[in-house]
Amino acid sequence: MDEKAKILINGYLEKAEKKLEVAKRLLASGDYEDAISRAYYAVYHATQALLLTEGQHAETHKGVVTLFGLLFVKTGKFSKNFGKYLANLKDDRESGDYEVFTYIDEETAQAAMNEATEFIAEAKHYLEKSGFLS
Repeated sequence: MDEKAKILINGYLEKAEKKLEVAKRLLASGDYEDAISRAYYAVYHATQALLLTEGQHAETHKGVVTLFGLLFVKTGKFSKNFGKYLANLKDDRESGDYEVFTYIDEETAQAAMNEATEFIAEAKHYLEKSGFLS
């Protein structure tokens, strides 16, 4: 893998960690819809980092979910739970961002935060183990 790709992978993971920190602050302040949105984007950026390890980049949110499923879940590199976390966070983010009335409450936002935290930790572990993080 070339140096440019490694720089991008590290950049995506850094961005993911920053978005997760913002999500935690939003959750603590009771901004549940926005907390889920930031949690999703944290996972989205971590997933883009993972996709780069396979020479891939998704152009759409649906593409991120699909490629992650094909390249990481179906191959056994990540458990099915992580594919569900990504898909659920995407759906919750869309509901919170676009729907006037949503089901997003503190419990839903806390569950999303837990999933995002676990996803990013697993992504970071995978990237470290595979030698992609500097």
